[in-house]
Amino acid sequence: MTLVTVINEVADIVSLDRFDSVYGTNDPNAQTMVALAEEAGAEIARRADWKRMLTTHAVSASPELLPSDYQRLAPGGAVRAADGHFFRPIANGAQWAVIVGIASAEPYCHLRGREMLFSPAAFAAGATIEYVSKNWVLGDPYEERDAFRADDDTTLFPERLLKKGLIWRWKRQKGLPYEDNLAEFEADLLQEINADRGVS
Repeated sequence: MTLVTVINEVADIVSLDRFDSVYGTNDPNAQTMVALAEEAGAEIARRADWKRMLTTHAVSASPELLPSDYQRLAPGGAVRAADGHFFRPIANGAQWAVIVGIASAEPYCHLRGREMLFSPAAFAAGATIEYVSKNWVLGDPYEERDAFRADDDTTLFPERLLKKGLIWRWKRQKGLPYEDNLAEFEADLLQEINADRGVS
């Protein structure tokens, strides 16, 4: 489903007329729908490590600047050396200062802002970082980004979640009862996250 398709399905449910176009129009209802779709999509994207949003980055040196679409490291062993060993992540800056001061054969990494640091630095070359991209929208021609820009944009997570997230947000904004719709959205979100992970 595309952005305009999702919004028109929601329009049917909330008793609005269907739209010919929603992105960039002057229709206040269309503008509200797009804004709520952006809000819903951004939340859905943040709430899981969707497989279609996972990507890798090849490391050349230490420190390595992470790509502009970097959101967060993938769970469990996100940084691997060229020989297949995993880097042990160090989150604390003080611990990192101790580790770089002591020679070690064990590979460590530390994320500082958008820079990934490695110790020993020689292990950085050829390493791979797996991360979750902040891009959750697929445009044409297959351009991934973090916001809608056209009626025919789609999402990198199941579109039905966008529809469900849009329904409860619309109702909440209009002062209508939305709690049942929110509960349905949450249940479907959990089901889709488990399906994306291969858990039944």
